[in-house]
Amino acid sequence: MFEDEKDDKIYNLIITNGIDKNREYAQFTEKLYSKVDFLWKESMSGDYSRAGEDFYKKVDGIILLSGLYNDNKELFESLLDASEKYDIPLILVRPYGVEEVPEILEEKAATIVGWNANCIIDSIKNAHETM
Repeated sequence: MFEDEKDDKIYNLIITNGIDKNREYAQFTEKLYSKVDFLWKESMSGDYSRAGEDFYKKVDGIILLSGLYNDNKELFESLLDASEKYDIPLILVRPYGVEEVPEILEEKAATIVGWNANCIIDSIKNAHETM
């Protein structure tokens, strides 16, 4: 990245977590931390279905780790609803090592990305443009 293109924005993200047999959440956050020129923080809620406008209006994107979908459908449904209600882009990450994603998630995602750190960062930064 050129110095004059430096992005000083701190991206506020929700990243799906929960039952995570393959440690995808840890692998994903390691990818974000590996990009020292990308500033981000994570917003968490004990119950995303009850979090209101004050919580969601600060969120820049919702990261759906699709490999966690089958074991955390209720969480994903809450975040899909919030994305639609508060106009927050969904960035869908393919299951680690797999190309296919759940169709219900693919239909609602602003973008779909694999596990390359540069592609992940670009997808987060460009998610609003695709909405």
